[in-house]
Order: sequence, then C-alpha cells, then structure tokens
Amino acid sequence: MTISELYELFIHHPKVTTDSRNCPRGSIFFALKGEKFDGNKFAEKALATGCSYAVIDNPEYVSGERTILVENVLKTLQQLAHRHRKAVGCPIIGITGTNGKTTTKELLAAVLSTKYNLLYTEGNLNNHIGVPLTLLRLNHEHEMAVIEMGASHPGDIKELVDIVHPDYGIITNVGQAHLEGFGSFEGVIRTKGELYDYIRHSKGKIFINQDNKYLTDIAKGIEQITYGSDETAFAWGCVESSNPYLTFEWRQQGKIHTVETHLIGNYNLTNALAAIAVGRYFKIPAERISRAIATYEPTNNRSQLKKTKKNELIIDAYNANPSSMRVALENFASMPVSPKAVILGDMRELGPTSDELHAEIVELIKAGKYDKVFLCGEHFQKTGKGFATYATTAELINTLRRNPLTGYHILIKGSHGMALEKTIDVL
Repeated sequence: MTISELYELFIHHPKVTTDSRNCPRGSIFFALKGEKFDGNKFAEKALATGCSYAVIDNPEYVSGERTILVENVLKTLQQLAHRHRKAVGCPIIGITGTNGKTTTKELLAAVLSTKYNLLYTEGNLNNHIGVPLTLLRLNHEHEMAVIEMGASHPGDIKELVDIVHPDYGIITNVGQAHLEGFGSFEGVIRTKGELYDYIRHSKGKIFINQDNKYLTDIAKGIEQITYGSDETAFAWGCVESSNPYLTFEWRQQGKIHTVETHLIGNYNLTNALAAIAVGRYFKIPAERISRAIATYEPTNNRSQLKKTKKNELIIDAYNANPSSMRVALENFASMPVSPKAVILGDMRELGPTSDELHAEIVELIKAGKYDKVFLCGEHFQKTGKGFATYATTAELINTLRRNPLTGYHILIKGSHGMALEKTIDVL
C-alpha cells in the first residue's frame, strides 16, 4: 500500500495508536518494534479490541484485509505524519536545545493559546516516534503548532525536521549533554544546528537568544527575531529577583511589564523571553503575554518548589547535564536562605569525559558553602571525595530515613534514570 492510499484510510480513521492496550474504536494500530518487544505480535489483539486497521512489517502476522503490510512500520508512520503535516499546512514552530526546550515549549503554548487554536507536544514526546504521533493529532481547526524535537545522536534533528518541515525554529541553547552519543560538544552544536540548516534552506525564520555566541555563530544567513538582555533585542528583559521564583521585567513600546513567575531560577529568563518574542511576533497583546507566563506552573519534577512538613524542596530531577547542573547550583547558592542541602545524582550519557565533568561539579559544590551535601551514583562516588556519597538512590534514601533532615532548603537534581524523586517521601 502506498502512503497516498494509507493517507486516504487515515482521513476516515484519524486516530493512531502504537499501544495494543489502548485501541480507540476506529483507530489505526502501528506495530512498532523495540529492543524488548515486537508490535507485530499484538496486531491481531489490536484489531480485536477496537482498531480498524493494523500496519505491520512482518508477513507472518498478516490476518486478513485489515492488516496492512509495509516494509518498515516506523518509516511508514513518519511518512504518514509528514504527508498529514503538508495537508493541514498550518505554521509550525520547531524547538530544540540542550536545556529548557520543554519549559520553553510550555511557555510558548501558554502564550500562543491565548489567541490561537494550538497543537503542541505533550510531555516529552519529542523523538522519532513522539514527533510523528504529535503531527498526526493535527486537524484543520488548528491554526498553529509547536513541536519539540530532542536528540541524542548526530542526524537526529535532521531526521525530525525532514518530517516536521517547521516554518520557524528555536534552539534554546547548546551544552554538554548526551556526549556519549554526540561524541563531543561540537557534535552537540552541529546536531542542534540541523534545525537552523533546514530553516536557512527553506527561507524560514528563527527566534534566537542573541546573547548566546554559539547560536549566533551558526545562525548566519537566516532571518532572525531576537531576544536577550540587550535593549536592541526584539524581546528584551532583565531579572528583578529570584528567591525562589523568578520575577523579571520586559519592555514593549516604552512600557515596562513586571512578571512574577512560578519558575525557579534566573536561568529561566531566556525561556520566558523566547515566549515573549514569539507572542509579540504573532501580535498577542503584552498584558496577555505577561499573564500567560505568570500563571504557568511547571510539572513533572522540572524546577518545582514543594513544601513538605519538614523541608522546602526545589525538585529538578527530570534531567541533568553539566550546564543545567551548573546553573541550578549557582542559582541555589545565590538564594538568601538557610540552612541549605543539595542532593545530586549522576549526569548520565556523558561518555569518556564523564568523571572529569562530575569532578568539575564537585568543585562547584565546594564553592557553594552548603550545609549538607549528598551525592549519588557511580561517577559522583568516584569524584565526590569529602562528601557523603552513595552508589544508589535506595542507599541514599535509607540514610535519609535514619538521619532525617528538618528545616532545610534542599535542591534535588540528577538525571532521570537516577530516580531522585523517590527521595521526596523521606524529606
């Protein structure tokens, strides 16, 4: 079956699923394969529990006219999503970056939704599967879309932009993350820059932090809408305070707007300014932009403030890399609160330089003058001499149970795989 023929089926059955446990009536099941599963084995179940069709790539599982055999299910899903994106045709903003892309996406969505019928990436569905699934949720009532794109290897962003064909692009920043896959920091810049490469070729526009030299160096030849700390930027702003929530000012046509956010850390200013730049460009009134940013509250353990019966927690346990760890520690060190404790978990996927990068964070911790420090994971165990270190999060939790903390302000940060959010129950 050709993509054109499959698209005709999709028009009449516009829901897709990749999970045989969730088969809405009339949907199309795509039998994806992973390291530990083969969706082909569940095609018959999907058809029996609500799906109208199942797309498979193993002829052993053909079972009648409602199974559609293709060469590669994933590629077919991606091609279908691209075909649908072109058919709907609404403007799309593509977002990537080492840090802040999800927060920026959420802030953009909050701002743009005040004026437009908007589709945007849910949660962290930003990879080669999540992006096409998001695009296939588009319908002709949507006036715009914001699509988040993640990467851990060279070529990942190119693969996604070839599916999405964004009209506008944002790279929030570039930093030392997934070095195991990228090979080097330069590899990170090249891969994130694949979004700019597409926008340059397609004559689109980018929203860019003009304070970031790494980005301005690779943005030549592209029409730019700027944001940053310089008053020449299209969207200009400055931090008023960050204790613990960010309060900032921005200006439009000579009028100063003050925004009190629910975001932890002055490093979130650039994310907010990106949303302001986008809002201004798409003619959203300043008061509406400010209100949308002020009312946004982060979720999913991303810089969340939580007050327990014993302590006040800054929970940033969704992800970690050297650049995000550094700004989180610097922000926490600057907060005029006492006593302070930090609970840090390993930063994963950093490759051969991992121990060196963890050692740099340990030096930063020493400069922070924290009252208590707890380090967790293989790399921090090797580099964290002089501090309490633990091989696993479970070991750390046992210690915190035996020696509970009370009355502390505590920063909790580590890679998602460290599961540091499990410490919350004992804090």
